[in-house]
Amino acid sequence: MPIMPIPLIAPSDIEALLAANYVDIFALLGMHPIEVASMAKGSKTPKTPGASMVKRLVVRCFLPGAQRVELIAAQDGRKVAELTPYGDQGVFAGLAGRRVNPFAYRFRVHYPFSVEERSDPYQYASQLSEEALYLFSEGRQEQAYRFMGANWREVDGVNGVQFCVWAPNAKRVSLVHDGIDWDGRRQVMRHHPANGVWEIFIPEMKALTHYKYEIVTQEGERVLKADPFGRAMQGAPGNASIVPPQLDYAWQDKSWLAKRVKQAWHAEPVSIYEVHLGSWRRQGESGEHYLSYIQLIDELIPYVVEMGYTHVQLMPLSEYPFDGSWGYQPVGLYAPTHRFGQPHELKAFVDACHQAGIGVILDWVAAHFPKDPHGLMRFDGSCLYEHQDPRQGEHPDWDTLIYNYGRGEVQSYLLSNAHYWLQEFHLDGLRLDAVSSMLYLDYSREPHQWLPNVHGGRENLDAIAFLQDLNTRLYQGFPGIMMIAEESTAWPGVTKRVEEGGLGFGFKWNMGWMNDSLSYLSRDPIYRSHHHNELTFSLMYCFTEQFILALSHDEVVHGKGSLLHKIPGDDWQKFATLRAYLGFMWGHPGKKLLFMGDDFAQRDEWDHQRSLDWHLLAYAPHQGMQHWVKDLNNLYRQSVALYGDDHHGEGFRWLDCDNASAGVLSFIRQSGNKQLVFIVNMTPEVYREFRIGLPRPGDYRERLNSDSHYYGGSDVGNQGMIHSEPLAYQGQAQSACISVPPLACLVLELDESVSCD
Repeated sequence: MPIMPIPLIAPSDIEALLAANYVDIFALLGMHPIEVASMAKGSKTPKTPGASMVKRLVVRCFLPGAQRVELIAAQDGRKVAELTPYGDQGVFAGLAGRRVNPFAYRFRVHYPFSVEERSDPYQYASQLSEEALYLFSEGRQEQAYRFMGANWREVDGVNGVQFCVWAPNAKRVSLVHDGIDWDGRRQVMRHHPANGVWEIFIPEMKALTHYKYEIVTQEGERVLKADPFGRAMQGAPGNASIVPPQLDYAWQDKSWLAKRVKQAWHAEPVSIYEVHLGSWRRQGESGEHYLSYIQLIDELIPYVVEMGYTHVQLMPLSEYPFDGSWGYQPVGLYAPTHRFGQPHELKAFVDACHQAGIGVILDWVAAHFPKDPHGLMRFDGSCLYEHQDPRQGEHPDWDTLIYNYGRGEVQSYLLSNAHYWLQEFHLDGLRLDAVSSMLYLDYSREPHQWLPNVHGGRENLDAIAFLQDLNTRLYQGFPGIMMIAEESTAWPGVTKRVEEGGLGFGFKWNMGWMNDSLSYLSRDPIYRSHHHNELTFSLMYCFTEQFILALSHDEVVHGKGSLLHKIPGDDWQKFATLRAYLGFMWGHPGKKLLFMGDDFAQRDEWDHQRSLDWHLLAYAPHQGMQHWVKDLNNLYRQSVALYGDDHHGEGFRWLDCDNASAGVLSFIRQSGNKQLVFIVNMTPEVYREFRIGLPRPGDYRERLNSDSHYYGGSDVGNQGMIHSEPLAYQGQAQSACISVPPLACLVLELDESVSCD
């Protein structure tokens, strides 16, 4: 009777392998030492006294569709052995000849119509650092993207991609992709139980491969998830992650970054142009195509420079499935959206901005995430990134999920993402969306819809601690950036230092000013005298935080109408009022932000699905508005009075804030001995012989007059020059009688060349 060989893989292991249920896959597949019986001369069975046990190497693999598998030594390309098939479903095993020491190997795989050589993922040891994983779990990992997700590696001289994902409650995680027909049995990942991380190194992986993770939950459900750390992503409906190509971008902005380190933005001019890249300008006969990052270099950047803005703020660029979310419901937080080009082209855009002297700020969404099935929701069958209890974990307004800011891995995920955008794309700051929703546990909730904190309060203590840590780390790591909060409540200390109990942001959007002033703007001039405080109240608190005056996209959507159409009256009144209002905004303490289209008085409400109405610039009123904003920006950048002491009370002085009946505001902006006088008339009345206080004797030039014919006005003014009189008025030793044009803003500056001082 012939002697049956000892099987190199047990039937139960084969059954588990074919069902993708084998728990420790790296202990089964790949190359492993094994003891086999050596038969002495003349012995008839391995069990005879003459038999002894010797060490050998067994190699096992699972290659569905293969007919033959040869084991090849990687060093010299020689065939070492032919593996034995165990059944006809792709399971092979065999001894590596008489070799006893592990060696690098490849498989020569014979398929019905081809022969391929490939490396075996299961021959490679883990590439993860225990320290990195520890910091990740602790919430202190700033660069998790360097080992989580898909990262190119060279291991034992072989180039490939390491995949790593956090799924602590999964029973099994497999890498699936178009290179293996999305078969979840073929590349089951190594599990690190202590950290809940799964990883696998795939040698000779091809760039641009589409992949996902197949996760088996504790309940046995199989789900396909995109990579939370994936750096490129397919558009809907596929929504697969994409292996990024190996590209090193050669940055040319060294001088910009060196200068940025020394910037004190609170005492510098900051005029931000907010842009939705998908609708700023389009191409195609019907405007059906986006401009690419490369095209935007040639078209957007020159426009921003010409208009005198200091920064451009991009609405969210992390991959998002739904165009109508404008990017505020991202699924691929680490993946720049595919809509406008490749990541290296985005880098080229930022680089070109810097070389043109323009800073780049990105809208960053850390307040919530959507419920798309391929995203973070119940990622491994349990609530990892979100809270289990919907009273903590769901936003009722947006039907989205809230990050669990108290969990270390979630902290590392978000902290690393902020670091990723600043480090890899050289961005100059982040504007955090919906910060109020992060700070309050009862945000937009009824009493029964939220849970108090451990002290019984409504503050989200975990979110507060996260924001403080985020701002501290980013300002330390990237000196000269700007961290900006969209925070709509009176939360104290948003821009106060963390050491002083604040949140540590650099700037906060002044939502109170925006709401009040737009409310005033929408009123008929005959009623404005009763609401004068809507323009003046902001000066009661404007130095309590480091504010940005923001007229953002949110004010021109969802039926709110464009800025122009918020204003009552005929076309002349609308344009004149908007010019006067923007003049008041540029004179008001605080940095400036204007949404695209507002600078030439876009008539229609913003629509993300089409281009701005650039054809309007063929008409004089729109040209005039554009000239006005350009000149406001130029005045702002040239006049230290508008920014040198912008962040504290010494930079502003009222001349008259109480003239509600006339609808006129007047004030001085100053820094050192530089001063500008603003007079803003929000009525259609022309005021002759209108006395105004002046800080110093001499001749005052009209630096700007929004009623100039150049801007579309009626040319009421003072022939460009005003001479002061030694008559005390409005708390000033000097004064003058001037003509105040209708619905207009005047800016006066002492002519130093003929000053009597």
